[in-house]
Amino acid sequence: MRQQRLGAELRKLRERAGLTAREAAKAAGIAESKISMTEAGRVGVSAERLRHLASQYACDDPALVDALVAMATERGRGWWEEYRGRVPSGYLDLAELEHHAAHLTNFECVHIPGLLQTEGQVRAIFGASVPKLSEEEIETRVEFRLRRRQALGGMRYLALIHEAALRIRVADRKVARDQLSWLLEREVAVRVVPFDVDGFAGVADPVVYAGGPVRELDTVMVDSQHGSAFLDAEAQLARYREVLRKVESAALGVVESRELIHGLVREW
Repeated sequence: MRQQRLGAELRKLRERAGLTAREAAKAAGIAESKISMTEAGRVGVSAERLRHLASQYACDDPALVDALVAMATERGRGWWEEYRGRVPSGYLDLAELEHHAAHLTNFECVHIPGLLQTEGQVRAIFGASVPKLSEEEIETRVEFRLRRRQALGGMRYLALIHEAALRIRVADRKVARDQLSWLLEREVAVRVVPFDVDGFAGVADPVVYAGGPVRELDTVMVDSQHGSAFLDAEAQLARYREVLRKVESAALGVVESRELIHGLVREW
């Protein structure tokens, strides 16, 4: 996914410069097919060539160029590659996105965010999957989701959770109570959108906003029953920045949210 994003950003720079792939290839002294394959994410690009292309495209943003070079020169395989072929590819893309994010904002209306789910919660969610998963598939997905938590140690994270997600019991009262207690025990920023807030509408699907090293490299993931979509066009990013701004304006502060969660634990 990172290589595809790198290619997409190079294509944006080329198109912004008003150059065709043929013109860019001629200016860079390489085959047009090389430009096309690089922009499609099918082949990599060296740091030297990337900087040369950025110069040809008149990109005057050194921070963006440096960030693209860092993407192009990454080495090694992430831990998620161990699960290729064992979990859906979208899971791998999300783990990769979380790993590289400088900051992450996650809004959920029905479930606790995946990065914050306890083992009991995860197991209950996958156990209720349609079509039904095998025991081996459930165990693999539980293990994978719990391993994703390691991303929390390297970035700023904000969870925006609707009160409905806190009250829905995907298993039983014990699992629900343990999940809420786990949230209270962790030093994670959680803000709750309460039921009694006025004017909260138009937000239902889970949203993950991942901040890149520069604003141009931000990514939004929108989840649905039909799969996940990764969005990076500026108009799309701007829309979801505004969506999440509205959610934050409706949410309680961190302290007030903890008090609400404490109250739910006492209820159960």
